[in-house]
Amino acid sequence: MSLPAGWAETTLGHIGEYLNGRGFRKSEWRERGRPIIRIQNLTGSSNHVNYFDGEAEEHYTARRGDLLVSWAATLGVFVWDGPEAVVNQHIFKVRSRIDQSFHYYLLLSVLGDLRRQTHGSGMVHITKSRFEETPVELPPIAEQRRIVAAIEEQLSRLDAAEESLRRAQHRIETLRAAALTAASTGFPIEFGSLVSDLRYGTSLKCTYDGPGVPVLRIPNVIGGRVDASDLKRATDAEVDLSAFRVDAGDLLFVRTNGSRDLIGRVAVVDGADGMAFASYLIRARPDESRLDSKYAVIALSTPSARALIQSKAATSAGQYNLNLKALRSLPVPLPPLGEQRRIVAEVERQLSLADALQAAIGRALKRSAALRRAILERAFTGKLVPQDPSDEPASTLLERIAAERAKSEVATGRRPRRRATMKAS
Repeated sequence: MSLPAGWAETTLGHIGEYLNGRGFRKSEWRERGRPIIRIQNLTGSSNHVNYFDGEAEEHYTARRGDLLVSWAATLGVFVWDGPEAVVNQHIFKVRSRIDQSFHYYLLLSVLGDLRRQTHGSGMVHITKSRFEETPVELPPIAEQRRIVAAIEEQLSRLDAAEESLRRAQHRIETLRAAALTAASTGFPIEFGSLVSDLRYGTSLKCTYDGPGVPVLRIPNVIGGRVDASDLKRATDAEVDLSAFRVDAGDLLFVRTNGSRDLIGRVAVVDGADGMAFASYLIRARPDESRLDSKYAVIALSTPSARALIQSKAATSAGQYNLNLKALRSLPVPLPPLGEQRRIVAEVERQLSLADALQAAIGRALKRSAALRRAILERAFTGKLVPQDPSDEPASTLLERIAAERAKSEVATGRRPRRRATMKAS
């Protein structure tokens, strides 16, 4: 496929310099100083920041607006928007030899392709040599700036649309909570008086290929129902687990978890099929003459009930635990049984509508992500903006970059690099 007019083939290494960060030891971490930029600080997976109060060379220093590339565990490009900081290892600080904003979007596209190529391969990083040798197609500098303007105009519209969709998602969650809260009516009764046979599950080891009965675990307690799509089985088929069997209508509670939000999560068992339940769960059998199982799930999933459950959970070694005594003491609003069933039907209707809306929003967000990729693909194949024959060709820009690199290498006493092969349109 021929290049657009004025474009040229080159590599990432020719259009920029990529300076790896420094490996800061834990002994160098401080409570104040300059932030140490780690990958989790770029991706937002952690808000914790370590600081460095010593001297650092210029190529380890990042300032607002600098481009940073994470190349291990997470492949990504970021524009640093914080105070002056120092760059940790596994992050490149980028010195652009082309338009920096164009360089950012080019890296965004290239790294997206690299992520898709390495997905599922077990590869969690890319070497600097492979990164620098990655081929790219470069437009003239004037066209680079037109491309950036076009990308940002189109992405800004997508940003606004996605923000509206996320606000809608938040409103749907608010509606879910309101539906649950409005449904819980009646005089509160202690949960323990409405159920029997409250107990912890079996601690017998389970594996996916075990010969024994299937055993329900925490991952099977999802969305108020038991999801049996990811089952493990007891490793010993001879052990009697009849005391830990579950029946249709039983309630299962998460009793131990590292997440406060998940402790006390409850689901109703629809079909048992001879299954048992594991020790991190609690089973309760409702008195069917007084308490509908599905209503119990609704009543114990309201924001106020969740807050009470979380307040009753004890913590130990980073784990939250809900014991039988705390579970028995939970108040459950108890209308007549017929009213409970009417409430269940109405809440299920409202939540089904919410699920449909949520799914539609999810599809719209996926389409938006696909549009982002399409915009970048068009940008870097010369289809987003028209070419201007009066633009200085990219080959001239690359020759100037090569001359400046050679001059810099001679001045610093470094051995001049072999000049990159260049193909122009």
